[in-house]
Amino acid sequence: MVATSRVWALGGWLMVAVAAAQQPSPAPLARALVTGSQALNANQPAAAEAAFRAALRLAPQSVEVLNDLAIALVHQDKVAAALPYYRRALRLRPADPQTRRNLAIAEFRLQHYAAALPLLQGLARAAPNDVQAWHLAGLCLFGLDRYPEAARALQHVAELQPRDLPTLYMLGQAELRAGDTAAVVGVFERILKLAPNSAEAHVMMGNAFDKAFQEDKALAEYHAALAADPNFPGVHSGLGLLYWKHDQVPQAEAEFRAELQRNPDDPVANEALGEVLLRQDQPAAAAPRFKKALAANPKYKEALVGLGVAELGLQHPELAVAPLRAALRLDPQLAKAHFQLGNALVRLGQTAAAQREHALSAQIQAQQRAAYTQHLQGSRGPGGR
Repeated sequence: MVATSRVWALGGWLMVAVAAAQQPSPAPLARALVTGSQALNANQPAAAEAAFRAALRLAPQSVEVLNDLAIALVHQDKVAAALPYYRRALRLRPADPQTRRNLAIAEFRLQHYAAALPLLQGLARAAPNDVQAWHLAGLCLFGLDRYPEAARALQHVAELQPRDLPTLYMLGQAELRAGDTAAVVGVFERILKLAPNSAEAHVMMGNAFDKAFQEDKALAEYHAALAADPNFPGVHSGLGLLYWKHDQVPQAEAEFRAELQRNPDDPVANEALGEVLLRQDQPAAAAPRFKKALAANPKYKEALVGLGVAELGLQHPELAVAPLRAALRLDPQLAKAHFQLGNALVRLGQTAAAQREHALSAQIQAQQRAAYTQHLQGSRGPGGR
């Protein structure tokens, strides 16, 4: 996602590497370094790797050689193979900012967000105007579901680059996940000043209004997105979910199918169409939809529950257990998953375990009803009606 660059001057770098090697004659090391550098510049990373491996044998303690070998591997999309060399370089020189940046970017590319984040935050603290460090730190926080913190980091990037639309879109998504509808509206207005016909902004705003239970406004935003770009990913899914919520099943199904015509792998549309097909008592047609959603997102808990229900409908209780248990590992408070797992266990003759699952489902539902009642009473205020 982010290109890694070589930032040191070749002449000074050679001197450091030679000193580290403590060779009586620098000629073999110098030749290897020059060969590797030329190969990288000529976009021949495999040849560069070979040359830098030769240089590393001559200068095993050179931070610069370790970085360049790792960079040659990254340029071959061997990011995981580069990590040990970056880490080794950082152990040799813990405060080296370029090694820290290179390692952070590699960890980020591998979606090792928890490993990348402290490195990026250190770089960001040291340089408040370092757009790359702040941006990647925000994306790591987003990937770790730390949405309010992600929004703060991305807001800082947006202040440094106020006309950067991708940053604003990501900031809007972070604010949306954080549940701050007012902040989403603010981001939406900024986007529309830069891109008045932005389908993505209208979809984002439609999602925000939907979460705020303002369905009429949400519907208007999705229709605005359709007018701007009827092929924009997610616009038909979002509209279909609104119809589904209001039990307008034929309209919802039409929108989910329209989304899948344009984006066949869309996990939301596949999962939602699977739910529609279950409602229509078509578990054989629903199961592949849930599987497709899970291929795109293996942690999609609603799709896991849907697949379990579909397998039960196909009289495959033994196949229903695994996805239902997987859903509960992700969210132990899924009352529906406990209930359907209990149904599967009943059919498998595991009566005691089934009773426990059904009891858990009833307990969770009772707690949720009590919490909802308390929320309603609190929102009315003392003596309110």
